[in-house]
Amino acid sequence: MEIRMDGRNAIITGGSLGLGKAIATEYVRSGANVAIIARRQEPLDRAKAEIEKAGSGKVVAIAADIRLAEDCDQAVTRAEAELGGIDILVNNAGTSQRGPFLDVSDELWQDDLDLKLFASIRLCRRVIPGMRERRWGRIINVLNVGAKMPGAEGAPTAVSRAAGMALMKVLSNEGAPYNILVNGMLVGKIRSDQWERRHAEDPRDISLDDWYAEAGQDQPLGRLGLPEEFANMACFLASDAGSYITGTAINVDGGLCKVV
Repeated sequence: MEIRMDGRNAIITGGSLGLGKAIATEYVRSGANVAIIARRQEPLDRAKAEIEKAGSGKVVAIAADIRLAEDCDQAVTRAEAELGGIDILVNNAGTSQRGPFLDVSDELWQDDLDLKLFASIRLCRRVIPGMRERRWGRIINVLNVGAKMPGAEGAPTAVSRAAGMALMKVLSNEGAPYNILVNGMLVGKIRSDQWERRHAEDPRDISLDDWYAEAGQDQPLGRLGLPEEFANMACFLASDAGSYITGTAINVDGGLCKVV
């Protein structure tokens, strides 16, 4: 089955690196136009040059701090000016902030919620009216398996991700009459810049490939996932091929999560 998204316009937050960049690449390869959003312009410009090689779709790089309400609004306004009406929103921005509950300050809680929850709320609020008018839309909240299977020392990220999953369900019910499909994708252990930073912090003299192989030993499939494997599902859900899937939180984790 060939997935095509010709003429669709997408916004992807956290689009300069890792999973966001991989999703943007697959979207452009499938014919979509993409606005990638991140805080720093230099990584965005590098990502834009690489993503453009994947296909003929237009790529716009927008520097914005989506923790701020005004930046969310300005980023969507620019994306609409460059691309047209937004058909697809991928809420991907976020980091894995976690630690013992008593060590998590109010400031850290607020920062995590601003980035992972309130940014998604504001961006959804901004694009949904146009999707309703056109009676077509796709929203994907990129979460992690902690949303379903939170563990000790998983705050604040597991809490903000669980809230993002609840938001997905609310919006899927409200969006269904307008053909706006809203789903979640839950990350397990997938190769990314975050994992590369952990490798760099490892005091041992071990190659990245060997480090990844070691990190994947406890996974059901015996390895970490690839960004492209995650992006394939994001492409399917955003296309007409996924036209009967909404309100679902899909584990893209190689079997890691014990909760379906």
